[in-house]
Amino acid sequence: MRRRRQPPVEGAPSRPAESSSDQSLPTQSPSTQSPPARFQQREELLDFLLEVVGLASETLNLDQLLESVGHLVVRAIPAELLAILLYSERRKTLRIRHAIGHREELVRHLEVRLGEGLVGQAAMTRKAVRLDDVRTDPRYLSALDAVRSELAVPILVRGRLVGVIDIQATALAAFTREDEALLTLIAMRIGSVIDNARLYRRLERNHRTLRALSEMAREFSSILDLDELLDRIARAVRSLFDFDAFSILLIEGDYLRHRFSQRYDERVEVDNIPLSHGLTGHAASYREPVLVRDTTADPRYIPAHPDILSEVAVPLIVKDRVIGVIDVESERMGFFTEDHVRTLMLLAPQVATAIENARLYEEVETRKREMEGDLAAARRLQHVLMPREAPQIQGLEIAIGARPAREVSGDIYDFFEHGYDYALIAFGDSSGKGAAAAIYGALVSGMLRSMGPRRRGPAALLRVLNEVLVERRVHAQYVTLLSILWDQSKREMTIANAGAVPPLIVRGQQLIQPQVEGVPLGLLDERDYDEIKITLEPHDIVLLYSDGFQDQANPEGSHFGDAELNRILLAQAGHPARTIADALFTALDDYRGPVGLADDQTLIVMKVI
Repeated sequence: MRRRRQPPVEGAPSRPAESSSDQSLPTQSPSTQSPPARFQQREELLDFLLEVVGLASETLNLDQLLESVGHLVVRAIPAELLAILLYSERRKTLRIRHAIGHREELVRHLEVRLGEGLVGQAAMTRKAVRLDDVRTDPRYLSALDAVRSELAVPILVRGRLVGVIDIQATALAAFTREDEALLTLIAMRIGSVIDNARLYRRLERNHRTLRALSEMAREFSSILDLDELLDRIARAVRSLFDFDAFSILLIEGDYLRHRFSQRYDERVEVDNIPLSHGLTGHAASYREPVLVRDTTADPRYIPAHPDILSEVAVPLIVKDRVIGVIDVESERMGFFTEDHVRTLMLLAPQVATAIENARLYEEVETRKREMEGDLAAARRLQHVLMPREAPQIQGLEIAIGARPAREVSGDIYDFFEHGYDYALIAFGDSSGKGAAAAIYGALVSGMLRSMGPRRRGPAALLRVLNEVLVERRVHAQYVTLLSILWDQSKREMTIANAGAVPPLIVRGQQLIQPQVEGVPLGLLDERDYDEIKITLEPHDIVLLYSDGFQDQANPEGSHFGDAELNRILLAQAGHPARTIADALFTALDDYRGPVGLADDQTLIVMKVI
């Protein structure tokens, strides 16, 4: 980190000054020290040290601990100024974490390097440093004319530097050898507690970060306006750590376009960057995070903002495809660490998926407002959302058949593999027909893409989807959905249902239809969904189908219905999944004749290998 030079500030710890032999004393072993003169009896000293120990064991809150220690020190050793500085192993500097009498500006900005001033000297030598008259040392930087004495004692844990306690007074020779011994004893007692408090603070911060990331992922998945989403992402990252500049760049052709750029909480316009240039271009091209602690020493850096000295760029990847980069910058050298990189890497998949969903929704919305002929483009987008080719899932032979009643379909289906043995299958139908149903289906498909890979339980997935859809309720719109978890090692399906047609299972010449029901998604809040488990046998057939099959009418007005569907399914049971799917569509077309499709017709045939 670049150290900011400060003008002389009232009450500052002194700069480089090695005290003379009669002023700088080596730390004595506690067993050889005399009881401090300020305590008239040994019992008083023991009571005081017991108070220190008791205080140190009361809390793991670092700020409370340091505040209590500071007041205890000035109560035992009269001093006008006190600073407790903690050491950063990464920056190799000390910064004030608690102060009494010092100006706020000094507390905020002062950084002391090892060997700099009495504080830095105590830290570097691991020994107490005492100066009876700061005016006698020409290397002392006068910060306050009234200051005459200073005492700095290192805080150590097993020989490792934790920080320094520094006190100053306006009287000459204000601090005695006994004061030095007492402050050393205090430092010895609180060193490990400060270390533990810092560790606890770090663990607590990590826990808060993970919890915040989880909440952010859920919130991002419900925001489909891209500008609103990008602004929310910037505020979310700000809540995790500080930065001076923030950008989200999205790939457009051979360029990274600054889709969102902010500096000091204000939106700014920044030029686009060729994909092969700069730190962001490196992150996108090589699909890896970039951490630069000193941009002045990195030839890849493109100076978009003056004074930027450190930067982190992390690629945004959706389904193995880079869609952009998230970039943060700071004016402080070495400000960003591996912790910042890890945090952004954890956040990046949720950000990428949310941006992709918002961009997709934005495109679908644009098509909706155009002429009817533009619905063909919406159908092509829908093909991207749902697989047209059967996936390779262990233990199952799968065939897919789908045709919309209009240009676009409101039916929904997708597959998500969870390792070698598990796969999640989603199958459903959004209410209505045409563009409105397709757009709502696209919304649900996007949410499935975001949530499906991260949630194994079918009922849990339906519950979360319902909560998000209810939060963004659309009048008269809802979706029915089957959520099925396939465990190929047990040949077992766990099924949860939100108002969809239950699956049909064919075993030999026997038809089985599991009884599993539930409320459609997007209608009622706080819904729970039941699960049932079905153990399958080799050659069993599982059929998922939309109600467009049963509701298809013929010229006489009669519906295709369940009976005809069951008859064909039993007749074709010995054939491959693809043959069964084709036979069902052929029979349906023969039945309807010249009558158009009454509703979207989609099916998935799964045969147990």
